[in-house]
Amino acid sequence: MFLLLKNVLSPAEVAQVRQLAQSMRFVDGRSSNPHNVAKKNLQADISTPESQKASQIAGEAIARNEEVRNFAFPKRIASPMLSRYEPGMTYGAHSDAAFLPLPNGPMRSDVSATLFVGDPASYDGGELRIHLGTETVTIKGEPGSMIVYPSNTLHEVVPVTRGERLAFFTFMESNIPNHIERDLLYQLNEVYALEGLKMEWDNRTRLQYVIQNLHRSWSK
Repeated sequence: MFLLLKNVLSPAEVAQVRQLAQSMRFVDGRSSNPHNVAKKNLQADISTPESQKASQIAGEAIARNEEVRNFAFPKRIASPMLSRYEPGMTYGAHSDAAFLPLPNGPMRSDVSATLFVGDPASYDGGELRIHLGTETVTIKGEPGSMIVYPSNTLHEVVPVTRGERLAFFTFMESNIPNHIERDLLYQLNEVYALEGLKMEWDNRTRLQYVIQNLHRSWSK
């Protein structure tokens, strides 16, 4: 399951990131994954103050978002990295690496996320395409919105044909590694939140008992 969240970044934060991007240094996207021939994009040079500030803005916005916590059950969130796609750039179909090398040790990638910064009207192409069996879902998010999905999902960024696509990408290690179990807990919590006060108290308590013990059993 995937989830499209609105207003993860506020309009003021979107404007601040765009301003930082104007003076930011971008490098070949394959510098972080040199063996991935499907990757043809640019990404922020993480050694620069502008990149670090933009990453901090995005990271704090993601961490404070309640919907992200309810959906992904994050244990750790990788520092978001800003990517840029110019005309002709693309990222072919792929699933994300199972583990990411971070300064404090490897992090398992259970959940992937794209946080949109650019105005979708300012570029053509560049949609995030998620493959679900024989079907595909195409997303071109509004500024500040974020799409969250299991990292084992096959996905791609289709070629940009006009303008510039600007978006963060990041990964999360979840307390619930199994994406099916994670989805079940999310759905149960949604039912509890939406219907719990309408239930008889005993049934509400029993539902909460199930949720908490599944969470306890499935947490890693």
